[in-house]
Amino acid sequence: MSAGDVLFEFVQMGQQMRVAAIDEATGTEVVVITPLNATKLQMQRVAMAKLKRKLEQATPAPAPVSGKFA
Repeated sequence: MSAGDVLFEFVQMGQQMRVAAIDEATGTEVVVITPLNATKLQMQRVAMAKLKRKLEQATPAPAPVSGKFA
């Protein structure tokens, strides 16, 4: 992934921050909850690490099988 491929959304929820990271190419989204006293960069790094892990674990859907089944 290159810079600019990931969108981040920050929403404060009480004493925590909800950070969503969205991969523009695939639409894959992950959410992390961080403490408010963390820096924005720290929050982005945690969300980005989770997104990278999810994208690495993603497996492509199997190709459709053609033919007849008995």
